[in-house]
Amino acid sequence: MRQTCIFSGSSHPQLVEAICDRLGAKPAKVDLKKFANGETSVEIKESIRDKDVFIVQSGSSQINDNVMELLIMIAACRGGSARLITAVMPYFPYSRQSKRKTHRGAITARMLANLMNVAGVNHVITIDLHASQMQGFFKCPVDNLVAEPLLAKWLKANIPEWWEAVVVSKNPGGTKRVTSLADALKLSFGIVTTDRRRPHNMVSSMYNSAIFESMGTDGVHDRRGLAQDAEDAEVRILGAEREGITPIEQDFAHRRISSRMNMDHTDGNQGRANRSRAATAAITPALRTRLTSGANDTPSSPLSRSTRLDSIGTEDGVLPETSAELGLHRFKTAPGIERPPPDEDGYEEPEGEDDADERARDVITGRLIHGHIVDDDAASPSNISVRSGSNGNHNGQRGSGASDDEPLPEAMMQSFMSTASAHSRMAPPQYGLGGTGDATASDEEEEEALKDPDVESTVTLVGNVRDKPVLIVDDMIDKAGSWIAAAETVVKRGGATKVYCMATHGLFGGDCLQEMDDCDEIGAIVVTDAFPIPDEKRRLTNKLVVLDVSGLLSEAIRRNHHGESISQLYQHFN
Repeated sequence: MRQTCIFSGSSHPQLVEAICDRLGAKPAKVDLKKFANGETSVEIKESIRDKDVFIVQSGSSQINDNVMELLIMIAACRGGSARLITAVMPYFPYSRQSKRKTHRGAITARMLANLMNVAGVNHVITIDLHASQMQGFFKCPVDNLVAEPLLAKWLKANIPEWWEAVVVSKNPGGTKRVTSLADALKLSFGIVTTDRRRPHNMVSSMYNSAIFESMGTDGVHDRRGLAQDAEDAEVRILGAEREGITPIEQDFAHRRISSRMNMDHTDGNQGRANRSRAATAAITPALRTRLTSGANDTPSSPLSRSTRLDSIGTEDGVLPETSAELGLHRFKTAPGIERPPPDEDGYEEPEGEDDADERARDVITGRLIHGHIVDDDAASPSNISVRSGSNGNHNGQRGSGASDDEPLPEAMMQSFMSTASAHSRMAPPQYGLGGTGDATASDEEEEEALKDPDVESTVTLVGNVRDKPVLIVDDMIDKAGSWIAAAETVVKRGGATKVYCMATHGLFGGDCLQEMDDCDEIGAIVVTDAFPIPDEKRRLTNKLVVLDVSGLLSEAIRRNHHGESISQLYQHFN
């Protein structure tokens, strides 16, 4: 191509050589050096006046040096009077930091886009941004190419009966990428989600809780107090039944409103307190059932012998003096105890048994301990102990002098059932700014949770993968934990035949590649060479397949130089 210069950064020289070979050109001459103190020096060795300049620089293990080198090269080309400067970045650095997760965090990807604009870039070409919305960070045109056609071409040629495969996302954030590939190939898709299991420790929130027989009204472990109250109430009820007084259901709220309209302020308070004695804190749900049905048996549910915290020590817990005032309150019980009302709006049709069974088969759950699937009857992590906090101490201690190894009394462990603070017994949800869940749990945090032997996670597979090959697809492979967990889930729980892990960027941080190679459930690891993979890592496994993106990038460069459309680069080809 005439009036064109293609410069290579130090991150991926092999890719630049392949691009130039396809274009019939040679890499332009540039001198990249480092001073003794680590500073980067760039010197252009040929004329670039009024030429189209393409600087190919991807991310690598030396990511910060690559970014600084790219910025200096852009500034040098701008100073050399280049007509247009295009940054070709197969892997965009800092793409995972495209949103603020905390109030004191930084949107580093936007900052890098601003730096490139200040340096003088006119166009950016990249492949599979971590979030496509990042294109809005730039003040210049961005061509976000996709490697999906390359991956689709490989799986058609190398996976037997690929039309039976199921494309699976290993987390909800990658659903859009997975559905795009599934729709293009007309395949089924599924989702694997992991959620941290509720810990066994219990914080001290007693808000809107029910106290069972293990605690008396004075806060002391004493069953006899509540039992005596129940017996006294029962005697009064039986006496009312012998006198022939039939209890009726009354609306005490309406009676209070009517009485307040006919009383002065002082008398109204006294009358309101007297009528509130019919509150059923002392009349347990069991006795209320017997009032309406006449049955003498006592339900087995522990809620039938409970009282509310907010009624202890108030006049609402006192029985009425006369049985004529005896009535019923409509009280809500704990979540899950009360049956929801039937849907009578006429918009929902009753579902058949076949539909319910089909959904049940397509949703499978399992347990993850230390990042691996375990049996349902396997023991939980040994060092997760049952603790109870007090006075808002969320560290699991009952007091300043309590010991972690000190066993709790059985009565204390059986005393509380929280109805409004169920989420407080779990780790508090760390929502990002704006309250969106996707702004919080990053891949790094998910990997740390899977690697923690003290944390048990629940994994859910949505989709039917039985006796089918599975393609787990994402934009990058950095840590192995979530990939191994998803592979074990679809094989051990879902019954899949073989698993192929496919991504655009193979970062393979740490021992990621070795761990994935040791996983028997993973049959192949397919990535592109958009991110440079050292030869020593490639020799670690026979499962690794690296696809060449030089053809995609060279055609994008050619079309940009000649002003042609690049829409065809997004289409699948044979």
